[in-house]
Amino acid sequence: MTRIIKASAFMIDVEVETKRTDAVQSFVKQETVFVELTTDDGNTGTGYSYTIGTGGTSVLAMLRDHLLPRLAGRDAREIERVWHDLFAATRATTVGAITSLALAAVDTALWDLRCLRADEPLWRVAGGFRPEVPLYDTEGGWLHLSTDELVAGALASQAAGWQGVKLKVGKPRIEQDVERLRAVRAAVGDGLDIMVDANQSMTAAEARRRAAALEGLGIAWFEEPLPADDIEGHVVLARSTSIPIAVGESLYSPGQFRDFLARGAASIVQVDVARVGGITPWLKVAHLAETFNVEVCPHFLMELHVSLTAAVPNGRYVEHIPQLRAITHDEMRVRDGHAVAPEAAGLGIAWDLDAIDDRRTT
Repeated sequence: MTRIIKASAFMIDVEVETKRTDAVQSFVKQETVFVELTTDDGNTGTGYSYTIGTGGTSVLAMLRDHLLPRLAGRDAREIERVWHDLFAATRATTVGAITSLALAAVDTALWDLRCLRADEPLWRVAGGFRPEVPLYDTEGGWLHLSTDELVAGALASQAAGWQGVKLKVGKPRIEQDVERLRAVRAAVGDGLDIMVDANQSMTAAEARRRAAALEGLGIAWFEEPLPADDIEGHVVLARSTSIPIAVGESLYSPGQFRDFLARGAASIVQVDVARVGGITPWLKVAHLAETFNVEVCPHFLMELHVSLTAAVPNGRYVEHIPQLRAITHDEMRVRDGHAVAPEAAGLGIAWDLDAIDDRRTT
């Protein structure tokens, strides 16, 4: 048995590295909630989750008031059992964002411990399919950027050997979105994937209209066109267009992904390890998607998702949005247009403890 003898949580604010806007919001700051679990063999696992500006203190309260007190004396090797017991203990607030984010902070700490004990990197312990994954960029595609800026960003990504770029859509008029995308496609040619992301901003009718307008531009996927709980709308949209529909960053349980996949409402799964409740359910979603012959292209958190995407056979892309450089000693490696999974034991994130301490809010 490897007993947990200490469990603690705290939160820091990490400033955004650049202005980030989409059709419905701006990325204000990253509230990052950390969990540290120490076991009687002397190891300490570090896990985390995040919000983009609100709710972090609620996640922290869930951890301190309800989850962490249940961990004393538990066997850190029994990750599935611990996750199940914590989920059951908070059933009144599941399935929901706050509980899933709190569970993720605990679960990633347990997986960090598992990998440290094995002296292996996460990508290998979680499955070990391949050590690197194609990379696409989102940082050059925010909605406030001009058409010229979008073109320049896409050309830079292409010159660097990256496989794709994602552009935000949802301008007031459809012609504005189309003009921006046409300009980027004309600049990069056919050799670069272009994804578009509406951030749940459209009605079902508008999403179908815009998808039809984009049909001839070789769009790799249309991301979050509708509110995340509108399964029927996604079903109708998916049947009306040849553009793959991508969903998942705003889903909070494997069961929700099951419903989308079973209805044919998702062609790309964008499961977010923090929002779905940790590595344990993330892997379940990835393997579920594989049974439907659907690829996984996770949302955000590239420093952690690079290892998980590399672990599974249907991992297709890692999204480039750097956000941890202020609190880490290094950053994700990129080689020949691919994100390279860390080989260090554990989650593979080299935390800068001094920088983290400087940003503690509670």
